[in-house]
Amino acid sequence: KMPWESLEGEIATWNQVVWHCTTVLFNAEQRLYDSIFPNQPSISQKLFGDLARYVIIRLLNFAQGAVLTKWSAEKLFKFLDMYETLREDIVGGSYLESCAKELAYETSTTKDMIIEAIVAMFCDLKTSIKNDNERIPVPNGAVHPLTRYVMNYLKYACEYKDTLEQVFTQGQGANIEGIEIQNHKSIHEEVEDVGMPKNSPFALQLITIMDLLDANLERKSKLYRDLALHYFFLMNNKRYIVQKVKGCVELHELMGDNWCRRRQSGLRLYHKCYQRETWSKILQCLKPEGLQGTRNKVSKQLVKKRFKCFNAMFEEIHKTQCTWMVSDEQLQSKLRISISALVI
Repeated sequence: KMPWESLEGEIATWNQVVWHCTTVLFNAEQRLYDSIFPNQPSISQKLFGDLARYVIIRLLNFAQGAVLTKWSAEKLFKFLDMYETLREDIVGGSYLESCAKELAYETSTTKDMIIEAIVAMFCDLKTSIKNDNERIPVPNGAVHPLTRYVMNYLKYACEYKDTLEQVFTQGQGANIEGIEIQNHKSIHEEVEDVGMPKNSPFALQLITIMDLLDANLERKSKLYRDLALHYFFLMNNKRYIVQKVKGCVELHELMGDNWCRRRQSGLRLYHKCYQRETWSKILQCLKPEGLQGTRNKVSKQLVKKRFKCFNAMFEEIHKTQCTWMVSDEQLQSKLRISISALVI
């Protein structure tokens, strides 16, 4: 029932407490019991075992309670921290022999609950991307907030790459709902194609999320009536995705060079389509065909008319497109150079 803002701080404290108990306090407590009962190890172990069992069960109860809160994708990283804390052997040591099995079972159960929650959070992310059917296009073809959110989320998630590989491997082994996509043939083929091993469940999750984001952006691009802006929006957003992948070592490693190359080929296609839709009509004004008047001489009137038409169309394009947003400076420079080269 605790608000997430408060629970977030409690989880951070819990991680510190578990580490401090298992690395400092338990060892010191064990030495204390041994000094009090130097010739009676069974009593020492029994008393200390009872104390440690009580503390560990209380700590695990907190983790299980945290898992029972309402899940959302934003909570992922705190749960990954909890999983990493429990991944360490908090039950080890001969002094816990009397309750080792019980504590191992409780710890394993808690880890399974956290794994299930983490998988569910990824499912929530995929569902939210799939169901995001906003009907208002983002102004001026800019990078969509959903694109920024998903890519920043994945970049941060990749800081836990090894942990997430372990989580999804164990989740797959436990057949937890939400990882069924991994059996899809085309996804396996894509993972092999990008250079990742076939058994990389986290890479499979990333590819699925990228595909869902792609499909969502395609839907959003169709909200623009101006076909040039349609391609401009796709070029802008998919450029942002590629740059985010290339700028994150872990994400780039998981997606692979082949994936980036294919995406860059797609960007070049969007660029060409944008140029065609924007400039093909206006450049017709500058073609020499049809300028001959009587006696095969160039008609000055026709030339003036063509230039006037060119200027009017150019002004209209400039007025419209100077408001279009390009956040990536390199893409902005490429567009300017390519447009100048094309018109000149």
